[in-house]
Amino acid sequence: MHKPFIIAADIGTTSAKTLLFNREGRVIASHAVEYPLHTPRPDMAEQDPEQIYQAVLTGIGAVVQKASVLPGQVLCVSFSSAMHSLIAVDESLQPLTPCVTWADNRSVGYVRTLKEELGGLDIYRRTGTPIHPMSPLLKLMWFRDNRPELFAEAYKFIGIKEYVFARLFGECVIDHSLASATGLFNLQQLDWDAGALAACGVRREQLSQPVSTTHVLQGLRPKDAQRLGLSADTPFVVGASDGVLANLGAGAYEPGVYSVTIGTSGAVRGVVREPKTDPQGRLFCYALKEDFWVVGGAINNGGIMFRWVRDQLATAEAEEARRRGMEPYDYLTELAASVPAGSNGLIFLPLLAGERAPYWNANARGVFFGLSLFHEKPHMIRAVLEGVMFRIHSVVRALEETSGATKEIRASGGFAQSPFWLQMLADVLGSPVTIPSTIEGSGMGAALLGMLAVGEIRDFSGIHDWIQVNQTYRSNEQTHQVYGELTDIYTRVYHQLKEEFDLISAFQQKHTQL
Repeated sequence: MHKPFIIAADIGTTSAKTLLFNREGRVIASHAVEYPLHTPRPDMAEQDPEQIYQAVLTGIGAVVQKASVLPGQVLCVSFSSAMHSLIAVDESLQPLTPCVTWADNRSVGYVRTLKEELGGLDIYRRTGTPIHPMSPLLKLMWFRDNRPELFAEAYKFIGIKEYVFARLFGECVIDHSLASATGLFNLQQLDWDAGALAACGVRREQLSQPVSTTHVLQGLRPKDAQRLGLSADTPFVVGASDGVLANLGAGAYEPGVYSVTIGTSGAVRGVVREPKTDPQGRLFCYALKEDFWVVGGAINNGGIMFRWVRDQLATAEAEEARRRGMEPYDYLTELAASVPAGSNGLIFLPLLAGERAPYWNANARGVFFGLSLFHEKPHMIRAVLEGVMFRIHSVVRALEETSGATKEIRASGGFAQSPFWLQMLADVLGSPVTIPSTIEGSGMGAALLGMLAVGEIRDFSGIHDWIQVNQTYRSNEQTHQVYGELTDIYTRVYHQLKEEFDLISAFQQKHTQL
């Protein structure tokens, strides 16, 4: 039977998005299932792995049903996933812990220990994962010392995508891409790093089997195949991380062409042909294929800042939008656009979840700076959005130091649906921002990788047939100058508050009870 469809399942931080592509790269159907991020304490960020597993299955079944796809018409299901998650499981592969996400900062105290006592910079150079609490390496160190009974009981330590495959196929495998984001994986050897394992006290057999990103699993149980609307022998491609697939899906793989993705979090990435780390330890290096490595940096506080504005800062405005029959984000964007670029000198450091690149400071916290009686709610809303772009700016500058000047920015993720944010990004960076034909870069990348895995394409040379540029946003020079002044002030404010961030973080941990 002809197999005209490819399914891409993208396991994100706040939702599982599923896309059904045809062979021309057009999205035929899509479905998203949201799930909560539990933060009972400022340094905790966990999720229910079973809830995410069910969301993945629901999404796959939904796109099959929406497009009236027959079971034998799906070429493959290929996966993308958020990085840095950790779940302890027993011998039956049942969770002993929630899914501890990249945003969990409980292991912040181990950053200094790893750097100063255990050769952390050397481990970074071998593994490509910056020393930060997001890293499963540090999470494991925390569990070893703070939950010793659970640590001893654990049969394996796996991530959320591994959990999905374990439930579907009974196998624990991890692709080289996600493995390279654990802080435990040697980039040159493509295997678990002995020094990193020794640092956290985990044995090799307690981790999943590393496999290539094109590795295929088959043999769905009949009940699962029926629920998903697929043939039992449908190939499931292990796939890669959302970050590297976003670059592939956006067509950002040439020198000077960098991908900016903003979903819940955000990231800036470029492609190199062999593993490359930053002498200052600011940037990650993650694998896709043997000649396709992605370098860059992630920020914790991306689109989640807009959600925070909606839910905490502008609840009345959000309700007003609903009364008008508007999407709250659209109304909040209108309010932000009603004040000038630079928010009349109001700056926001959007560090509510700590921060990753380029500072890697889990103790960083949010700050409004320059607030006066003159400023009103629209100024605060705009300042939050501008603050996210200032964060992106700092990562772009670090990436340029290692990989060359920016020629073009390819935008993907939820923010790429907002002309306001896209123009703001172009004005902050002073570089053209282009929008690929699909903003779901990770899903597009997963679909392309799936076609490679099952032999439908030989390489990514035909990628331009799938990825077209729809629109380009160019910088306004006057606005760029305004933002240039503010990014300098923004950077100075951050560095002057580093010690205070440590103090207030310690205070919060001391006085916040579970």
